[in-house]
Amino acid sequence: MGVTTAPTPARIRPLAPVAAVPVAIVTALLAIPLLLTANRYGYFGDELYFLAAGRHLAWGYVDQPPLLPLLAAAMDSLGHSPFVLRIPAVLVTLGSVVLTALIARELGGGAKAQTLAAATFAVSTEFVAGGHYLATSTVDPFLWALLLWLLVRWLRTRADGLLVGAGVVTAVALYTKFLIGGFWLAAGLALLACGPRELLRRPALWAGAGIAVVALIPTLGWQATHGWPQLGMGAAISREVGDTWGGRLALVPTALLSAGLPVGVALLVYGLWRLLRDRELRFLGWTTLLLTVVFVALNGRFYYLAGMFPVCWAMAAVALERREPSRWWRWLASWPCYALAVVLVLPVSLPVWPRAWLTEHPALPSPVFAFAEIGWPEGARSVSEAFAALPGRAHTAVVTETYWEASALDRYGRDLGLPEPASGNRGYATLVVPPEEATDVLFVGADPRPLLGHFTDLRPLGRVGTGDAKPSYFDGVPLWLATGRTEPWGQLWPKLVNTHT
Repeated sequence: MGVTTAPTPARIRPLAPVAAVPVAIVTALLAIPLLLTANRYGYFGDELYFLAAGRHLAWGYVDQPPLLPLLAAAMDSLGHSPFVLRIPAVLVTLGSVVLTALIARELGGGAKAQTLAAATFAVSTEFVAGGHYLATSTVDPFLWALLLWLLVRWLRTRADGLLVGAGVVTAVALYTKFLIGGFWLAAGLALLACGPRELLRRPALWAGAGIAVVALIPTLGWQATHGWPQLGMGAAISREVGDTWGGRLALVPTALLSAGLPVGVALLVYGLWRLLRDRELRFLGWTTLLLTVVFVALNGRFYYLAGMFPVCWAMAAVALERREPSRWWRWLASWPCYALAVVLVLPVSLPVWPRAWLTEHPALPSPVFAFAEIGWPEGARSVSEAFAALPGRAHTAVVTETYWEASALDRYGRDLGLPEPASGNRGYATLVVPPEEATDVLFVGADPRPLLGHFTDLRPLGRVGTGDAKPSYFDGVPLWLATGRTEPWGQLWPKLVNTHT
């Protein structure tokens, strides 16, 4: 008796083989500079904050969900170095290269399309730079890429288990950053407007949504019991970006440039146009446009859009493989363009120069945040020397103006005799409160005015020095001594807390 095989549904398109070798080569070529530079310069300011928050684990924080502090604590337990801390950043970046290739495959791309999509991701300024830091802006786009792959695969196969998986990925993303909720709101509107509405009728989609909601309850509970501080972060980010229409409108060109020149930006625009022209995929194109409008209106950061880049690049790569664009567009798929992109992206995305060269040659192109990696240990030593010279250091607390400064002193100052630092800035405000026996404050920051009226005396003590470790955010930060606290810390600390600046 013969064995019968269930027929393949007509809607399930056959896929090309996975381009394992060329995609692996692209991934390896990106891994090399990421690994070689992972231990260069030092921790980024936000990485120091994740480490500090990881020593005060909670279900939530003023400025983020708890996944990154938990991940930082786990990596720090394996080894105290930037290299170890950044292993997850490298892995998710390399994983995103592979996911971008797999999205191209789901869209009908063969070996060339998969390789082009992977290579475009690998020469993106945003993602190459992101692979150097452990940050929400590195982990979150990986989860978006995974979610987009599941959705595109569902469109091809209608396998509802993929939608449950999408719910699980959404839950993890919500513990990284709340932005994924914006994706689903925009995608829901786009699906209602242009379909396929069948997706919204699938019980598996709502089962996945239920998983995400239930998983989110603990961190929502933390936010509720702390007055929903995350809601105030939008205003703080808006002020940092520059709350003017000029600042808002800069989001789009900055996001485009972050995709990488010349191929990243060109394929991003072309891929978006192709999505909008595809009957079943156009909802992803409209989701991208809706998110752009929302982030411009809310004056968000340019990299909030980065999660949508992989599907646009994959769509463009498939069209290039099919030779659908005009000939003058197809030159983008040539190796000289990708070689040029590598030359342009590496110096501005990764710390490729020795640190001393930045001091000696300030005109060298370097990562924009290099100054936030250099000088933290040296600055902590300078603060510890000022603290050691205080006659009343036994009853002196260390308070900083920014969470970067507090995080650096927490990392490097404790072994130098500094007490656990406190800061009223951002999420650090809920981590540490100065002890009641501390009647004086060594204040590290440019603006000590919040202390006025709460201490009997306030005077300058000098400035933080980082020696040859330059350029450094920490170098030259003023030091102040406030003595004679006039009220208990339980009353004073809430007046010094400003979590939304």
